[in-house]
Amino acid sequence: MIEVLKKDPSLPAIGVIGAGMVSHAYLGTISRSPELRLKAVSSRTMVSAAAQAQRYGGLAMTTEAMLADPEISVVVNLAPPELHHQIGRAVLEAGKHLYTEKPFATSLSDAHELIALADRLGLKIGCAPDTFLGPGHQAARKLLDDGVVGKIVGGAATMASRGMEHWHPNPAFFYGRGGGPLLDIGPYAVTQLINLLGPVERVAAIGSSPRAQRTVTSPTRAGQTIQVEVCTTVNGVLLFESGANVALTLSWDVRQHRRPPIELYGETGTLACPDPNAFGGEVSLGRGQGDWTTIAGEPGGTGPLDAATIVNAMQTIEAGLHPATGQPIGPTSPPILGDRRGLGLIELVRAIREQREPRVSGRLAAHVLEILLALEACAEHGGDRSVTSRVARPAPLSEPIP
Repeated sequence: MIEVLKKDPSLPAIGVIGAGMVSHAYLGTISRSPELRLKAVSSRTMVSAAAQAQRYGGLAMTTEAMLADPEISVVVNLAPPELHHQIGRAVLEAGKHLYTEKPFATSLSDAHELIALADRLGLKIGCAPDTFLGPGHQAARKLLDDGVVGKIVGGAATMASRGMEHWHPNPAFFYGRGGGPLLDIGPYAVTQLINLLGPVERVAAIGSSPRAQRTVTSPTRAGQTIQVEVCTTVNGVLLFESGANVALTLSWDVRQHRRPPIELYGETGTLACPDPNAFGGEVSLGRGQGDWTTIAGEPGGTGPLDAATIVNAMQTIEAGLHPATGQPIGPTSPPILGDRRGLGLIELVRAIREQREPRVSGRLAAHVLEILLALEACAEHGGDRSVTSRVARPAPLSEPIP
């Protein structure tokens, strides 16, 4: 029997659009948070919405009913990327604050339209990724702000794997326009780099697609082929307004590597930072005098998981069971695979209450999107590109979000 938590009815009521795998992380965070109350879940197939609502204590609603509900003040958009703009606009036009999964939109004009609409209606937008709010990344930020390694002059960031077809139940959209490693995993690395170093002013990149087709090996669609429409390996360079020059590698053509997620090279030392796709992890310091020293962060970061582990976990989750405990998934379950997605939603709700710009703002997401689209243009057509927008580094957290 799944235990349903009773929440104070005065808490902000949250609606969630989308009931796929990632919804477990968000619904779990909402259910565990003392600051939020789940009101409704909707999806294209209301069967999945009903299942998630039953597990986490909300109601299954159509999207139209959710947007018409006067009690719901914030809507979380977990729909596929090509629908982010359309659904985001509908949420704002319904008078509700918006929190959306990444990417913010698939075109810069759509992103700017959403920001302008929210400003006109007096609403706020938050956007994933929110991993930079995690304790590992906040520890790295404090060390930089405290000048532990001096001024950052360079760096390197790498997010590379075999690709999505080995574990994802429906991987085709990752290889179509609006997908690829740039727009799917790129937001994690770039958002964290902006949190650490500030805005980017110029980029360059070279891209490639070694295979025109991908063969799916994940169980649900094994043997199917996918046409590749985007670069699956991009090596780029980010020149930050601060002067830092950072190399960026994003790839779905790598079986195994030993490159760290993020290294930052300062005038007096080097910081090795946690995986930007995770909330935890440790920060290490190197001064060119021997071994690295762990100096901050959250021990026990999970590190990358192999495809077999992910597939087994997803099959267990689809059966309604927690992959670690084997018990029915519900609002009292621990975070699945350590995932705390939804901290940005809590930050957005706090910003609404405090009448300030959220750290996970739409403007930050739009700057990230402009960088990624500029990298895509360089990868496909050559040359380098200027980034016209600017955004301030998000303010560091004074204390962790529980």
